[in-house]
Amino acid sequence: MTQLWDFTGGIHPAENKQQSTSRPIRTAGLPERLVLPLQQHIGDPAEPLVKVGERVLKGQKIADVSVGMGVPVHAPTSGVIESIAELPVPHPSGMNDWCITLKPDGEDQWREQHPVSDYRSLDRETVLGIIHEAGISGMGGAGFPTDIKLRPPKDRKVDTLILNGAECEPYITADDMTMREKAGEVVAGLKVMAWILRPERCVIGIEDNKPQAIEAMQKACEGTQIEIAVIPTKYPSGGEKQLIRVLTGQEVPSAGIPADIGVMCQNIGTAVAVSRAVFDDSPLISRIVTITGEAVREPGNFEVLIGTPIDYLLEQANLESSKVNRLVLGGPMMGYTLTTTAVPVTKTTNCVIAATAAELPAPPPEQPCIRCGQCAEVCPMELLPQQLFWYSKSGEFEKAEHLNLFDCIECGACSYVCPSSIPLVQYYRYAKGEIRVQRAEQIKADRARERFEARQARLEREQQEKEQRRKERAKAAAEAQAKKQAEAEKAAEAGEAVDERAAKAALVQQALERKKAKTAKASPEASAQTNTSEEKPDIEALEKQLEQAKSKLDNMQGMLDDAKAQQADNVDKLERAVAKNHDRVQRAEQALADARKALAGTTESQTSD
Repeated sequence: MTQLWDFTGGIHPAENKQQSTSRPIRTAGLPERLVLPLQQHIGDPAEPLVKVGERVLKGQKIADVSVGMGVPVHAPTSGVIESIAELPVPHPSGMNDWCITLKPDGEDQWREQHPVSDYRSLDRETVLGIIHEAGISGMGGAGFPTDIKLRPPKDRKVDTLILNGAECEPYITADDMTMREKAGEVVAGLKVMAWILRPERCVIGIEDNKPQAIEAMQKACEGTQIEIAVIPTKYPSGGEKQLIRVLTGQEVPSAGIPADIGVMCQNIGTAVAVSRAVFDDSPLISRIVTITGEAVREPGNFEVLIGTPIDYLLEQANLESSKVNRLVLGGPMMGYTLTTTAVPVTKTTNCVIAATAAELPAPPPEQPCIRCGQCAEVCPMELLPQQLFWYSKSGEFEKAEHLNLFDCIECGACSYVCPSSIPLVQYYRYAKGEIRVQRAEQIKADRARERFEARQARLEREQQEKEQRRKERAKAAAEAQAKKQAEAEKAAEAGEAVDERAAKAALVQQALERKKAKTAKASPEASAQTNTSEEKPDIEALEKQLEQAKSKLDNMQGMLDDAKAQQADNVDKLERAVAKNHDRVQRAEQALADARKALAGTTESQTSD
């Protein structure tokens, strides 16, 4: 017999499970529309792979996660994509989110399927890939992607694999009925997960208030090494950490995960989904959902297509609208009130309670805490709910976090026993949310600071590189100037012309003289005219050249003044250019003066003749 331990705290609320276990599991049928949220699990939302108006087949992937943590979304039946828009989704805030709306065509036509007859012939990564591609996430809690959960850290060997069949929350019987009617699929899925993890021990924990499920599972496990552990009925024994304590005697460390102590928990519905994915090549497109409460005439469990609207599902259980006071998604302890019935069934939806006013009355007004300590006595995590309440209410979130606020599983046991009707769990949820926001803002601020520091470092590096290049250019220019100066000095010593322009001018002058001599020889008259023309200089051209030389000198002088003001590298070069232009102005002035003098002499000679 399996040895059992007990966990601290816990309560025994009214079970109210018999209402939904008197009938076998029924098929909910096909609604007019299926609304498929792109995010149905912890992690990143999927991205649509289809377009509006496109026809899809049953089991076809219609959305997938390209980056980050997540699983795909599949078409629950064949039909046409009607819209991709923001619609109401199951959430305590009543928020909208992106959804794909599928209009069924009634043909229920499957895509091509490739079932695996012998998964042991495949490697483990291939089987994990099949589980991922089937879109399987945890179906009993927050919806953690199953393939990621089945990949524990390499340094943490899973010794014990637990299948959670406790289902301790009042009203919910989805896992109970699944074990009764689909025990073979449950065991088949557990075997696949055990083959992947290779644990030393496989155990299915079931509360003792489910005798038929216990019997069915014991029969299905005959001939295997799987243990069936019947545990006492106490809420919240179905909590992951509490069930691990009951079955192994170990405690998951604060802020840790079960893999830290070599244990892993999976859900009954998850095991069925794994079995169908591997042996039938059927993705997660349906699940068992409990519809119960005194406002429905035919409560029970239904096999429901993912995306089925809650209002359609309530119709299948013959809802009496006049009696409904509250609609609760999930159980009465950890569930939340629905603001609309237009929300769809998702992969984590396990129960809908249509309660009358007498069944789930509105809570009385909150009263001051009387410090009775009952909340601390029933807390299964051994926390200090009263202190957490004070810190959460006063906004002292750091102190609340120091008292292990995030170890709270929000089971609601403290709120259930509080004589002052204080909604303690709501305060804890609020504090957790604020802490997460603060963390996100801190991360954002840290990233902004890192970007700023990286930019400053880059700018400083670029400035240093620029300064280094400037120095190198200045050095190269100085070396070139020194080389040129040395060559000029050497040429001067050798008596060679250093002014290329002067040399060219000399060549031009020689060419002009040759032409003049040739012209004079050919025509004495032309020669006489030429001589007369040469004797009369062009005063206007010389004045224009002088004006241009002065203008250029002024420009160069202005550039030199600006360079000196900015301490530029080219000051020396500009000073040489100014000196050169100054010489040109002097030569132009001298040429103009000589021309005027010559012109005056010629005029006097002609007058005397």
